[in-house]
Amino acid sequence: MTSPQHPLGSYGVWVRRPDLTPDLATRIERLGYGTLWVGGSPGAGLEEAAAALAATERITVATGIVNIWRADAAETARSFRRLEQDHPGRFLLGLGSGHPEADKARRAPLAAMADYLDVLDAEGVPAHRRVLSALGPKMLRLAADRAAGSHPYLTVPAHTAWAREVLGPGAVLAPEVMVIGETDSTRARATGRQMLGGYLGMSNYTSTMLRWGFTPEDLADGGSDRLVDELTRWGAPAQLAAGLRAHLDAGASHVCAQVLPVGADQAPTLEALAAELFAR
Repeated sequence: MTSPQHPLGSYGVWVRRPDLTPDLATRIERLGYGTLWVGGSPGAGLEEAAAALAATERITVATGIVNIWRADAAETARSFRRLEQDHPGRFLLGLGSGHPEADKARRAPLAAMADYLDVLDAEGVPAHRRVLSALGPKMLRLAADRAAGSHPYLTVPAHTAWAREVLGPGAVLAPEVMVIGETDSTRARATGRQMLGGYLGMSNYTSTMLRWGFTPEDLADGGSDRLVDELTRWGAPAQLAAGLRAHLDAGASHVCAQVLPVGADQAPTLEALAAELFAR
């Protein structure tokens, strides 16, 4: 499958939709990031993506991700066509199948995703303008066959290297990385544990963690220091930038940063990080 029509750039920013404002979208574009990911399961109407596109001029806006159990496929397709008409080539549709613990209707996610993609195909959403949130080999192969590639969440560079092998050389591979602009280890790890706590109860994430080097002990009691340090990147801007670059070195085509803590002013961290990432 070919790459999206509009380039993602090497680095982007992942923002939960309640925190995404037109002013923040504009600031992210001005800082030089290539893509703005709208996180937190945007609905089929894609309202937050539309607002971000209207507030900006060049940056790609993507969803990270639309949950296929909560967003009707035909409505999502109609919203895609509206955004494409208003902002040609600037929107990338990220899709995912959620978590069994959070979506009680979730059954046979691979087949359900294939069915969802069938509807998008019939409604005229090009395969190269969508990516799938894929952690395991079967969903990754589906992402390679029927989308531009994958947008995985909460992974380590070793997973990125393996996912690149599964996807092949030409596919988009755009992992998300949590970053914390805090140099004090106690405060930084407390922020990381607060964020990771909910994910340690989700089997698709914990099975991936166990496969890629963590132990059951690492997952216990809110997560070990090692788990927090590898699943989040904290410290000075140079350390945050190194955490993103580690995924590019492992085979990612794009990496997006999610600033923690949730709800905090993201601008200082994003500005400092941009200075490191885009230094000439």
